[in-house]
Amino acid sequence: MSETPANPVPQHVAIIMDGNGRWAKERRLPRLAGHNAGAKAVERTLKAAQKAGVKILTLYAFSTENWARPADEIDGLFKLLEQTLSRYTKEAEKYGIRLLVSGAKEPLPPSVLEKIEYAVTSTAAHSSFTLNLALNYGARQEIVHAVNALLREGKKEITMQDISQHLYQPDLPDPELIIRTSGEERLSNFLLWQAAYSEFYFSPVLWPDFDEAEFEKSIAAYRTRKRRFGGV
Repeated sequence: MSETPANPVPQHVAIIMDGNGRWAKERRLPRLAGHNAGAKAVERTLKAAQKAGVKILTLYAFSTENWARPADEIDGLFKLLEQTLSRYTKEAEKYGIRLLVSGAKEPLPPSVLEKIEYAVTSTAAHSSFTLNLALNYGARQEIVHAVNALLREGKKEITMQDISQHLYQPDLPDPELIIRTSGEERLSNFLLWQAAYSEFYFSPVLWPDFDEAEFEKSIAAYRTRKRRFGGV
């Protein structure tokens, strides 16, 4: 007899999408080919998450550290992002997807900011599913942002609840499950505050090869975990 899963399907899954560059290198392709393949993996995973019953998907799309990459790679990433945002905005009505973006607006290109504003505004009323893109995102910077906002409000004593309410997306619940692809096992400045009691799943699969079967494996692994939240 198979063991009954201890946990329901997680409502919020966050993913560190890692391995685009290595995927391209293995095939002797330019790095942007890996990012294009990674964009297709995003589409597969979005559908897989909805099919599984997940309600919120947060994707680590571009970190504050990614600015150290070559300029041509960054330009290509932003062009790909603009195309992806345009496509998702059109499909959001059909699938009831709300799009959120977490991260600092500066120094994102004006054309990207325009696409973000339109996508977020035009999908705001959708309630079936939330896709949260962590873009120009760094968890340490997010915490500093929250503390500075509280200081501007005149707070003399800051509580954990105060910080939670001043993060980029205070209305989103913390992720129950965080997935990282490509076999790496670290957070890389991603959701440090929100990940306090998250479960982790490290997939050996490079992000462009991540598919519904691998997503289902991560969900199945999560469901067998015993969540203690720091208790016994």
